[in-house]
Amino acid sequence: MTDAVDAVIEQWGRERPDIDFWPVGIVGRLLRISRMWDKEIKDFLAGHDLEPGEFDVLSTLRRSGAPYELTAGAFLKTSLVTTGAITLRVDRMQGKGLVVRTRAESDRRSVKIRLTDHGLDVIDRVLPLHIANEARLLQALDPEERERLAATMSTVLQSYGDLPSA
Repeated sequence: MTDAVDAVIEQWGRERPDIDFWPVGIVGRLLRISRMWDKEIKDFLAGHDLEPGEFDVLSTLRRSGAPYELTAGAFLKTSLVTTGAITLRVDRMQGKGLVVRTRAESDRRSVKIRLTDHGLDVIDRVLPLHIANEARLLQALDPEERERLAATMSTVLQSYGDLPSA
């Protein structure tokens, strides 16, 4: 059985036999899967009136524990988006009643982002469905393959310094 990437590798092998195209077998597949999964996840979340970035904010606040709030600075450290992107995202989410901004009493310059009761209800309702959707995306793998793949991808991420923040 072959996939579209096998065909690309075969074509390049015919055109440029002097190059070993083994990396395309991994990188090409990761990129193709990423694009496919990105669409699947966007479509799933849209069915729950959420964008992926909004789901990221909700889940980051939810996993931070009660009272489900983080300073804007702490939130930025946990995500890979710019301050401007967070500001726009939080503005939209505040309009939907999912989060609120609060000022710290000890330092009025410090802004916190907090889940509203509605935001907590939404993430608690959608999260198990989202995890089930991700499991569906991986249904072709048996448990041993899933563990091996997760470990391999973790090794690659660690090699790029993608480590938990302190």
